[in-house]
Amino acid sequence: MAIEVAGHPVHPVLTDLPIGFWTSAWVLDLIGGERHAPSAQLLTGLGVLSALPTAATGGADWRSLSRRDRRLGLLHAAANVTAAALYGASWLARRRGDRRRGLVLGHLGATAATIGGTIGGELVFRRGAAVRMD
Repeated sequence: MAIEVAGHPVHPVLTDLPIGFWTSAWVLDLIGGERHAPSAQLLTGLGVLSALPTAATGGADWRSLSRRDRRLGLLHAAANVTAAALYGASWLARRRGDRRRGLVLGHLGATAATIGGTIGGELVFRRGAAVRMD
């Protein structure tokens, strides 16, 4: 059963947090340079932290999917867990002072998150998964 607040599923709302934090870090990495490295590191870490409740609510939603959609949901989850792991490793590398490694891991995390988001969009917008028509 999906986790809802006021009749609305929570998972789609929570996805905005890691996406927003990680996208902001990615932009700072691209154009902010060394001057904005501490902010990019903070945003990367906040994205990882916010991914935890996002994944938990996604898991609750997954249980309510059809068998066909559950397979795609697992792929969605795998891509996003990969993204969170890459961003977690990016945060650790940055914290240890290895900014170059942190940047590479962050770009890989952005790629995985984009793939995961695309699959999530396929589930909801093309397949209508977890969409109620009350």
